[in-house]
Amino acid sequence: MSATLHPQSTALSLAASGMPVLPLRRGKVPFRNCTACADNACGGRPNMKTPGPCRCAAPCHAWAAATTDPAVIVSPAWAAAWRQAVSVAYHPGGAGLTVVDLDDADAIAWARGALPATRVVPTTRGEHWIYQGAMRSVNAVHPGVDIKSTMSYARWLGHGTGAMAALPDAVRALAVRDPSPAHRTPQTLSGLLTGGQGECPHRTPAYLERGVSMAEQRITEASSAVHATVYRTFLAVLSRHGRCGCLTDTHVTRLFTAAQAKGETVRHCTDAWTNARTALGM
Repeated sequence: MSATLHPQSTALSLAASGMPVLPLRRGKVPFRNCTACADNACGGRPNMKTPGPCRCAAPCHAWAAATTDPAVIVSPAWAAAWRQAVSVAYHPGGAGLTVVDLDDADAIAWARGALPATRVVPTTRGEHWIYQGAMRSVNAVHPGVDIKSTMSYARWLGHGTGAMAALPDAVRALAVRDPSPAHRTPQTLSGLLTGGQGECPHRTPAYLERGVSMAEQRITEASSAVHATVYRTFLAVLSRHGRCGCLTDTHVTRLFTAAQAKGETVRHCTDAWTNARTALGM
């Protein structure tokens, strides 16, 4: 799609393909609510988290205004917004998509070691990795990494390159909070590893090594929410490497050691690992 197209023309083209769109003003932000919708006094739009009676025809309520209806996109109520718009946004969750927003080179390097390859769209400072499938949106799942899907918007920057992959467990795991530790009988590391019998997806031993090293680094660099970081990291490692039997006691010991260096107890590490396996049905 040509970058010279007017935002409204781009929006119409995207809407025709099933992508819910909305205009963005300067600063890459949605337009402010109109007077009737100020402070959400109207009750919100029907597709917002809290349904309400809003029937405003203007592009109010940010992502909730996103539409695929061409009559709305060319309506007089949206005309003023399009005249001021500098770009187009879309609601990824509304299109059945998830965008992993990588804000800088360090975030991109982390994603290459932790997440499956998928369609990539270059951004001003980083990349958008786009997966087929929707999930809840959450910010700061890793330094420089946000997840945009349901109840969120992403700026349209082009179709990108590469085949779009299905939304993997490794991305879903980033949005999962560490559940309260359950009371369990202490397990050995070998007991924690039991069950990996699936087909091995690793192209080389270096692939697994890089994944474990990136996980160690993620835990080591955590400056806050260490409990949650340890759990999410264990969840990501297991979702990517835990079903084929390649993980060894040595790998798990490395992860536990990194967590303990951040102040975690062996008990918490064991609980977090077991909870992650349970969450993945392993």
